[in-house]
Amino acid sequence: MSPVSPEPLAQTPGQTPAPTPGQTPAPTPAQTPGQIVLVRHGETAWSLTGQHTGVTDIPLTANGEEQARAVGRALAGRRFSQVLTSPRLRARTTADLIGFGDQATVDANLAEWDYGAYEGLTSVQIKAERGHWNLWTDGVPAGETPGENNAEVQSRALRVLGRVRADVLAGNDVLLVAHGHILRALAAAWVELPPTGGQVFSLGTSTMSALGYEHDVPVVLLWNAPAPRAGV
Repeated sequence: MSPVSPEPLAQTPGQTPAPTPGQTPAPTPAQTPGQIVLVRHGETAWSLTGQHTGVTDIPLTANGEEQARAVGRALAGRRFSQVLTSPRLRARTTADLIGFGDQATVDANLAEWDYGAYEGLTSVQIKAERGHWNLWTDGVPAGETPGENNAEVQSRALRVLGRVRADVLAGNDVLLVAHGHILRALAAAWVELPPTGGQVFSLGTSTMSALGYEHDVPVVLLWNAPAPRAGV
């Protein structure tokens, strides 16, 4: 999916929170809601080869580190009331390189999908073994780890949204640094798609996305936007 943005990633002024209990709260007319800025971690050796990387804790490549620095330059000057990161090394390193590592808090709910027996395998390898396969609809079998289904991943995404929504409604921006599938699940949950909804989003490494509100409706403001590289 190509980048789509009805408005730029701009700092939003803070306002006094007045969330409505019960249903998904919406900002009042007097409020200017903030944004949830999503950053996928930089390139790794396994993202290059297409291997499913859930619990395996591998580092960024040198190119992935430079990708993350480019995101940092794009976000320079932004202020976030919360910065949350996955516990995985590749996400925590990205948070450091974009300049928000000191502010970041690890949230286990931002960990990548547990791929169970499919950890380290490519989609081509999985389909060669079982025929047609779609992670979002078919899930994964247990392996060295139990694996997760789409509902379990969406449940984690909803917990993250529950943690940050009040800040967004109060006019503050928050930053989440994590992985391709969990961030896609989070975007789907934000716009109230079903657990399979994340499959309609494509998300590259070291890209920026933003979720927010338009006319009181949760929307995707920006998606899969790469940061300009230095000298390019």
